[in-house]
Amino acid sequence: MSLIILVLSTFLASAVEMVEALTIVLAAGLARGWKSSFAGTAAATVVLAATVLVFGPALKHAPLDTLRLIVGGVLLVFGLQWLRKAILRASGFKALHDEDEIFAREIREAEGAVSEIRAGLDWYGFTLAFKGVLLEGLEVAFIVVTFGSAQGNVGLASLGAAVALVLVVAVGIAVRAPLARVPENTMKFSVGVMLTTFGIFWSAEGAGAHWPGSDAALLGVLAFVLALSHGLVRLLRGWHAEMHPAEAQA
Repeated sequence: MSLIILVLSTFLASAVEMVEALTIVLAAGLARGWKSSFAGTAAATVVLAATVLVFGPALKHAPLDTLRLIVGGVLLVFGLQWLRKAILRASGFKALHDEDEIFAREIREAEGAVSEIRAGLDWYGFTLAFKGVLLEGLEVAFIVVTFGSAQGNVGLASLGAAVALVLVVAVGIAVRAPLARVPENTMKFSVGVMLTTFGIFWSAEGAGAHWPGSDAALLGVLAFVLALSHGLVRLLRGWHAEMHPAEAQA
């Protein structure tokens, strides 16, 4: 069961980050040329692959309890941040993430930038794609390495990320537009719940606790985090309706 949750977590987290990276790559390609955009994407992918290859094996030599304590604590930080934003968006206190708006903004900025050709590539387009893929991809690489190492299966964690990559790229090539219809906040909510669940589970194990039922206790922790999160959404949604009655009636 823990391995299934592991793959699902890395898949969802990777898909969210890759949708955002895709938006930037498409904007760079449409505004500055596909050659430069693809070159920047390829360069960032090489850097990310090297990061996983270097840090993945290195973490295998760390004591498992220490590794789970550290990884669990870091995942709690990441998970609670994702969950907080998703809860605020779901309750109306924060605007939903709009890929169409981000895409349009990136296009405007890319079209207005000065053209500078280096090594046959438009440097702005190359840099835009490289930075976008690298920054979003580093989060994916971190999740893959930490999840995989703490669970003793980097390969399985990489599989979840790889499936997300293939799916997002395939859809992106087919439509050549940001995946605005993807229920991103729902995905971020799910990822936040899963990261928080693993963070609680592994940090407790790393501190010396023993969960009843071993890995099966993950389901109990998951149910607790999910119930608490949905309760907060309903509570905040009620507060938001009281504070903004006009929006509630619309």
